[in-house]
Amino acid sequence: MYKTKLLTLSLISLIFLSCAKSTSNQNNSKFSVGYIDGEFDGLVLKTLLKNNLFNIGRYDKESNLIIDAEISHTSSLFITNIDNTSDRMNMNSKLSVKIINQLNECEIYNFDNEISQFYIFADSNQYISNVVAEKKIKEQNTEQLVKEFINKITRSEIVCKE
Repeated sequence: MYKTKLLTLSLISLIFLSCAKSTSNQNNSKFSVGYIDGEFDGLVLKTLLKNNLFNIGRYDKESNLIIDAEISHTSSLFITNIDNTSDRMNMNSKLSVKIINQLNECEIYNFDNEISQFYIFADSNQYISNVVAEKKIKEQNTEQLVKEFINKITRSEIVCKE
């Protein structure tokens, strides 16, 4: 009785495994990260790109596929109500990335995306909370944009655009 159940369950699991389709792209191209301008923001971006690529096994310092990236952050005052009791700052971050094949001298992939967050703004420049909140949001936005970029390149075809 138990042997029949065991054989039936193993047969069913074998059928499921044989019918399962692999959705991962077999593209195993490795990338290197080029120079990224932007002082601290550029350093954060370059570190995140390298770490994420290294974690998925797609980073090679000597690769001919170079990631050329640029991050920019802009902030603007956003007033949420009529009596002006709750001022907020809108922090908008934009990531632009190009992957360039140095051997063929062509652009392989282009990625542009934006993300934004708000934080409550203290009315004085003397409050350190504004600076800390801005720095943290910049890092969070950069991390989220890098994750989206990494997810896109792992699923896309790496060929030269004409």
